[in-house]
Amino acid sequence: MSEAQPHQPFGAADIFAVIVMNVMWGLNLVAVKMGVDLVQPMTAAWLRQAMVLLICLPALRIVPGRMRELTGLGLLSGSLFYILVNWSLAVSDNVPALAIAGQLGAPFSLILAVLVLGERIHKYRLIGMALAFIGVALLVFDPAAINEELGMAITAGASAVWAVCSLIQRRLKGVPVLTIYAWIGLIGTLCLFPVAWLAEPQAVRAIPDLPMSSLSWILFSALGSTVLGQGAMSFLLQRHPVSTVVPLTLVNPVISVAAAAWWFGTNITPVMIVGGITVLVGVAIVTIRTAHAREHEGLA
Repeated sequence: MSEAQPHQPFGAADIFAVIVMNVMWGLNLVAVKMGVDLVQPMTAAWLRQAMVLLICLPALRIVPGRMRELTGLGLLSGSLFYILVNWSLAVSDNVPALAIAGQLGAPFSLILAVLVLGERIHKYRLIGMALAFIGVALLVFDPAAINEELGMAITAGASAVWAVCSLIQRRLKGVPVLTIYAWIGLIGTLCLFPVAWLAEPQAVRAIPDLPMSSLSWILFSALGSTVLGQGAMSFLLQRHPVSTVVPLTLVNPVISVAAAAWWFGTNITPVMIVGGITVLVGVAIVTIRTAHAREHEGLA
């Protein structure tokens, strides 16, 4: 292990970073849904990426040998991912169900790691992956989510895109987080503007007249989730082993489900509770075992 990741007890700064990371990510789904409803999905996605670009612009620079990965990440994470996420929220009312379905990113990442990187997985991670998919499948039988099949399918597609992005990000080790997101913001802004203009011309033309209350939801996603959330994660990974930090992110889906249910007045049904717990247990197994595997790779 590198000296940048020493084993050390968590101090006040670390605990604060964990809280910021989980709260920002956990509340983000509410902010995105509000932005989609108030502004229109593609326009909201474009505005978010434009805000990310403005925030991270001072860190934008050419990174020799990494521009192919940064460009690919910008196309996928900066545009396609947000098209799918915002589209899923636009066609759905049961936001907690989408929050649960959105946790499929971890098992999808594991599948891609096996197919693309040739990683070997053992029974525990296979069990975790199966539990995650079973938990999401249970939601299909929930009367409260009976009309959300399209939204959950699109969310699953977004999770698959996120999984591909996670593989790309593994190739960007050593590149500052703000530089990565500056490129994501730049490419996302360039790609999403024509999409928003063609799909929602009236919404784009209405941007100058948007009230600050509408823009504040999108700003929360750009600043809170992207910059502060990812920044806190980067801060923790520089001070502690991957196997210690990654499992701490499992708090954020719980916050997402609870916050969305409270804000939008959605009932949490017994089926949703069982499905959510099943997904969370499965994702926890995959996440923790994968984090330990990567830690051992770092020690090798």
